[in-house]
Amino acid sequence: MWKWMRERASGAAGGGDAGMTTSEYAMGTIAACAFASVLYKVVTSDMVSSALEAVVGRALDVPF
Repeated sequence: MWKWMRERASGAAGGGDAGMTTSEYAMGTIAACAFASVLYKVVTSDMVSSALEAVVGRALDVPF
């Protein structure tokens, strides 16, 4: 029984993958950049710009 417990303890402490590899970081960075470019295109579109401008205008015109 003690042998089994030692094997389990040593395997849990030193085994397994802890974190991302370089290729996973690269894929995550590419995905984040792609998402940022799509979000930028959406936010800078005419329809969204006018909607944001209207929201800000209404917020500034609220009486105190």
